[in-house]
Amino acid sequence: MAQPDFWKNREYAQKKSEELAVLKRKAGECERFFSEVDTLKELFEVGGGDSSFQEEIGARLFSLEREWRSFEAEKRFNGPYDAGNAVLSIFSGAGGKDAEDWAAMLLRMYMRFAERKKFKTKVLHEHWGEMSGPAGWGIKNVSVLMSGAYSYGWLKRETGVHRLVRISPFSARSLRHTSFALVEVMPELVRPEEVELKPDELKTDFFRSSGPGGQNVQKRETAVRITHLPSGTQVAVQSERSQERNREIALEMLRAKLYRAKVKAQEQEAAKLKGEIAAIEWGSQIRSYVIHPYQLVKDHRTGIETSQVDKVLGGELDEFIEAEINE
Repeated sequence: MAQPDFWKNREYAQKKSEELAVLKRKAGECERFFSEVDTLKELFEVGGGDSSFQEEIGARLFSLEREWRSFEAEKRFNGPYDAGNAVLSIFSGAGGKDAEDWAAMLLRMYMRFAERKKFKTKVLHEHWGEMSGPAGWGIKNVSVLMSGAYSYGWLKRETGVHRLVRISPFSARSLRHTSFALVEVMPELVRPEEVELKPDELKTDFFRSSGPGGQNVQKRETAVRITHLPSGTQVAVQSERSQERNREIALEMLRAKLYRAKVKAQEQEAAKLKGEIAAIEWGSQIRSYVIHPYQLVKDHRTGIETSQVDKVLGGELDEFIEAEINE
């Protein structure tokens, strides 16, 4: 990077700058691990027989082990876009207000997960539901940019259907209700050579962005929706004040969505060749969250489960993601 001509090739320079940032972060984490181990040794030597010291040592050791598992997991992120940012989208399923409230609960869960991982978040598009519930305003669909090292690697396995079982807060008779929501995770940027976007295959619509209850956020039609006509794939963006900037982001999202569809088709074809049965995405949930009649979160791919539903909905997803990575 110290070479005078380093920035002549901006794409190469940007890639190397990102690699350097990742390496610096990893080096810093290693130094912090070694420092914490030394501190724990000192604490044990000074007060290993003292119950109060044992409690502190145990808590710090538990925290260190959890951070180390996370550090080790990142070594498995070797996909072409794993080290980069992610765009996470949530779509409420059939079920009206309950499903929209469930989508809002999932959004809060992933926002808290991002906060724990120190990812930056930015809402790119949101389509609000008609009524508020326990999670705030319900959501029909939402897309959020998660920016941070390995955010795509951490989140890409969250793609799939998430199922909630609870007593409906919208039921006057307090009936049990099952709600579904679809989560999609895509890399933020996909190289143009991976997916070609032909202008004659794209339809662009402009509309006004809006907030809860239909309140207009902007009076000008700056929000953009782009449809890929051959596949029917749609993306929408309303985060920027400029119509052109929203369009640029929408094109990147569309390319990423088509790339993900291509990879999924290749995986399904490989599964057929191996004699495996590929599940239908909407018909098979990857994880169930049961709040009533008992409390349980279960991942149907790995069998990992916990009764600490509140912690999971509070963003503590590492156990599920790490288990899926190690499958």
